[in-house]
Amino acid sequence: MTIDNLVAAQRNFFACGQTRQLAYRKNALHKLRGALEKWEKPLCEALWTDLHKSYEEAFMTEIGLVYGEISDALKHLDKWARRRKYPTPLTGMPSSSYVIREPLGCTLIVSPWNYPVQLLLNPLVGAIAAGCTAILKPSPYVPNVSGVLEEMIKDAFQEEYIAVVQGNRDVNASLFAQRYDLVFFTGSPALGRVVMEAQSKYLTPLVLELGGKSPCIVDKDANLEIAARRIVWGKCLNSGQTCIAPDYLFLHEDIKDAFVAQFKKELAAFYPQGTRQAKHFVHIVSDKAFNRLSGYLKDGEIIAGGHTDPQTRWFEPTLLDKVSPESPVMQEEIFGPIFPILTFREREEVVQFVTSREKPLAFYYFGKQADAWDILSRTTSGGACINDVIMHIANSKIPFGGVGNSGMGSYHSERSFLAFSHERSVLSTPTWIDLKFRYMPYGMFKLVKKMLLM
Repeated sequence: MTIDNLVAAQRNFFACGQTRQLAYRKNALHKLRGALEKWEKPLCEALWTDLHKSYEEAFMTEIGLVYGEISDALKHLDKWARRRKYPTPLTGMPSSSYVIREPLGCTLIVSPWNYPVQLLLNPLVGAIAAGCTAILKPSPYVPNVSGVLEEMIKDAFQEEYIAVVQGNRDVNASLFAQRYDLVFFTGSPALGRVVMEAQSKYLTPLVLELGGKSPCIVDKDANLEIAARRIVWGKCLNSGQTCIAPDYLFLHEDIKDAFVAQFKKELAAFYPQGTRQAKHFVHIVSDKAFNRLSGYLKDGEIIAGGHTDPQTRWFEPTLLDKVSPESPVMQEEIFGPIFPILTFREREEVVQFVTSREKPLAFYYFGKQADAWDILSRTTSGGACINDVIMHIANSKIPFGGVGNSGMGSYHSERSFLAFSHERSVLSTPTWIDLKFRYMPYGMFKLVKKMLLM
């Protein structure tokens, strides 16, 4: 089926009204969970083949998160979807006010390669729960994972409801040329602009989950052992190929040397035999990405790591010192296990540096709580952690999303349901009484004005 025919088929299927029924949505969520159980092993094997991602990391950062989203949706869907009654002002009496949450319709979900399972299927949970149809576009950079996902979806759902489309940029261009009721895109800011421009002619609502250079500040009062351990973990997770990975280090001058020493110690504790043959260390996704990262090594002085293997695309976790803020490694999101180091004396330097650049997807601060809240009050980001990294994404009760260059819209749990829904306001007015004050010639204007000013 061609892309335009697929979009038309999904639009027609949505129009028949089946997906609006809660029973249908719940059944689809159960089907998705059953499909995930059936295809879990092939998905994990494909993640190992494409990314060298271990089963444990695959389950914790991909499969398990999707199970959690499905369970949460099944548990709360009745509550999320119910009609809500709201207060009506005196001027609106005796009417009643409601909000109903209705599905947007035919949607497109485009996912990246770094977390190819959860970043495709978690938004799908929201689409199903809200009552939408969905066309799924996985990344061509992880062909084995994308192939398994296509088989899984085809096995569970009819393509008029949920379908997978594979391909490269030409296919993306064809997809983006179609009209949807929502596009949910996860990827780079550059591609986000392409999506936004293509859909602007339709005024399509968008959820853009992008990225950026997320700063990681370690202040002089930080617990260096804990800070180094958590930062090493966050940078090594998926080999730094995470949209909310700490991108660069901002170290207080007084603790710089001590932190670097502790960083090396914690890295050795995680990988006593090194990362090259480590089961739990992901490799770089492609030769293009590997070469881009290799080019960054000349932008500073290597004080830890720096070894690589082009054949297996292994890239050792690396600390880069004496980095210029204007160097290439400080311009774009690194998306790999390289840590440029900047230093500061006063927190105001950090505030000025961060606010002078694009708004990041995440912001990490290690130090005293009071100082953390102070610096957070003077900066902005999609999300943030105090004395931790990455973990804010693990709490589905709080929204996840970007701001400005790092994205728009948010999702997870009820936010995913709302992302694919329209909140429709309804006023219901009885006919047993018809108050005259709203009609011309506004004989009760003084009373109405007084009521409006109350």
